[in-house]
Amino acid sequence: MVRFRALGSVLMELLQTLVLSLLLALVIRAFVAESFVVQGHSMEPTLHHGERVLVLKLGARWRQPRPGEIVVFRPLQQPGGEYIKRVVAGPGSTVAMEDGRVIRDGTVIDEPYVVYGDRSDLPPVEVPPGTVFVLGDNRPSSYDSRSFGPVPLDRLDGRAVLVFWPLWRVRWLH
Repeated sequence: MVRFRALGSVLMELLQTLVLSLLLALVIRAFVAESFVVQGHSMEPTLHHGERVLVLKLGARWRQPRPGEIVVFRPLQQPGGEYIKRVVAGPGSTVAMEDGRVIRDGTVIDEPYVVYGDRSDLPPVEVPPGTVFVLGDNRPSSYDSRSFGPVPLDRLDGRAVLVFWPLWRVRWLH
C-alpha cells in the first residue's frame, strides 16, 4: 500500500513538472523568443537558406526596430507566411534608391552587408507612421518593401539576434 502511494506521488510530481514546463515553453515562445528558419536566399550573405536564428519578441512590443536591424514579420500579402529582412528606415523617413544605393533622408547609407547589389532605382517613398521599410541584403533576389510597401509595426514578430544552427555558423547578428 505504501509503495502505491509513493509511486502515485512520484507520478503526480512528474505530471506537474511536465505541465509547468509546457506552459513555460509556450509563454516563452509566444512573448519572449522563438526560433526561425531562414527560407530562401534574399538575406545572403548575412543569412543562408536553412539557418536557424533566435528571434527576440519581447523588445518588438516596446520599441520600434532601428535601421540596420534584422526583423521577422508576417506580410499582409501572404497570410500565414513569415519573412526576414533588414530595416532600412523607420516612420517619417524618406527612402529612395539610385543605381542600387539606398538614400535615407537625403543621405546614401553605408551597407557593407550588401554584396549582391543591383542597379535598381526607387522613387522617394515616405515611410508612414507605424511602419518600417525593409529590404533583403541580396537585393536582386529579394521580395521586400520595394514590392509590397512599408511593413506595419504590428506585423513584426521580433528582431533576429543570433544564428544558432548549424553550429559551425553560430554568430551574433547586428
